[in-house]
Amino acid sequence: MKKKQLNKWQWTRGVLQTVLVLCAAWTNQAVLAQSVSVEATIHPIDILIGEQTQVKVTATMKEGSVAVFPVYKPTEPIIPGVEVLASEDQGVHATDNGYVERSVVYTLTSFDDTLYYLPPFVVNVDGKPYKSKSLALKVLTVEVDTLHPEQFFGPKSVQDNPFLWSEWKSPFWLSVLLLVLMAVGYYLYLRFRDNKPIIATIRIVKRLLPHQKAMKEIEELRVERKGMGDDSQESQKEYYTKLTDTLRRYIEERYGFSAMEMTSTEIIERLMKAPDSKSLDELRQLFQTADLVKFAKYSTLINENDANLMSAIEFINETKLENMPTEETVKPQLTDEQVRSNKTRTTLKWVIIGMAVASAALFVSILYSIYQLIA
Repeated sequence: MKKKQLNKWQWTRGVLQTVLVLCAAWTNQAVLAQSVSVEATIHPIDILIGEQTQVKVTATMKEGSVAVFPVYKPTEPIIPGVEVLASEDQGVHATDNGYVERSVVYTLTSFDDTLYYLPPFVVNVDGKPYKSKSLALKVLTVEVDTLHPEQFFGPKSVQDNPFLWSEWKSPFWLSVLLLVLMAVGYYLYLRFRDNKPIIATIRIVKRLLPHQKAMKEIEELRVERKGMGDDSQESQKEYYTKLTDTLRRYIEERYGFSAMEMTSTEIIERLMKAPDSKSLDELRQLFQTADLVKFAKYSTLINENDANLMSAIEFINETKLENMPTEETVKPQLTDEQVRSNKTRTTLKWVIIGMAVASAALFVSILYSIYQLIA
């Protein structure tokens, strides 16, 4: 008897344990099911034909879970008559107790006036589908009074936007600044135009070589002497003065020392120190004769004058240099006032260029600002 009661008790205890295990499993499944929820809201719930409404689908799940929302192409209908224009993922936001929320907003529209039933949105969380509640969308049409057609009005004309000083003050002040720059620039341009440039012309002058110049003067002296026919003391003095001056100028240009300020003896001594010095006996004789005529009233013979002239020509021919430059660059010297005038003109030029560039940049900026306001 006792053995039967014991077996009965063991059987009862086993049944109770089985029931408890089943209850625990069912409770775990219910809790697990409650850990994921999908909600859908619509705003506004009623629209006019062609207007838009937004449906927000939110999935609440444990952190780390992966949710896959419905994907629609642009203008793809959810149901006949209701189209999806766009969808925007709002991202993931943390909540309490280790849960997160992820939301996607769908923009819908419709062109038929009726009451639509939107089926539940299905979101897959970790591979399992979860549905939201169904939604309703009321699409209204514009009421038309067909009994009073005279009350219909045509389209309104284009209305101007209200003038806002805060929007237009920037291009206005930029325009004022542009006008000031243009006025100052024009004034500086007038000064620049009236301030004539100081043009320093560099001239290249062709000149005779020292021996060519000397031979030309000697030839003129010979012709002059021949035409005079006068052999007086004064005419001889003038003749020898011109002849020796010609030789002095030639020596000064040829050898580079101040022969015009030296005596005949000093000239001969200086010539004897020249590297290419030759016999100077005839030149010394010529200078001595010239000194006697000019200072001692010495009268020469006709053949003596011709001999001295030939001595001068021979000295020039023996000492001439053919490779000396025949052109001379003459650079004019500007005064201090002219230099300052040129500097002022250059400064004005660069200031005008800078103001022109700044004016062009301001003009483009003003046009761009106005374009943004009226576009």
